[in-house]
Amino acid sequence: MYKLSVYDYFSAAHRLRGYEGPCSNVHGHNWKVKVTFQTDTLDSLGMAIDFKVLKAKLWEILNQLDHIFLNELPIFKDINPTSENIARYIFESISESFKDSSLSLLEVELQESDKVSVIYSNA
Repeated sequence: MYKLSVYDYFSAAHRLRGYEGPCSNVHGHNWKVKVTFQTDTLDSLGMAIDFKVLKAKLWEILNQLDHIFLNELPIFKDINPTSENIARYIFESISESFKDSSLSLLEVELQESDKVSVIYSNA
């Protein structure tokens, strides 16, 4: 079994509706994203997949989140753009891109700061 991970970053602002505390105000983060896949299969070159393919797919998703106010996205119209919900959104979006692949998406880790992160998986 092989596990492959790619990392990237995005910056965005958000606010938590209904939250009593400073996060109810508009504020921003520089999020770090780690996406981990697994596979048993290697190609004739001995690769599960070219990392540049994984990085490009991840950036396609993160680019939609980068330098915007997350609360204005349709996905966050009725739910708060918490780290947990953002991680699930990234997971579901990237999972769709690889549904016909030999890769299985294991998890998405979203790091809000150097001190806190959340991991979303379908397990």
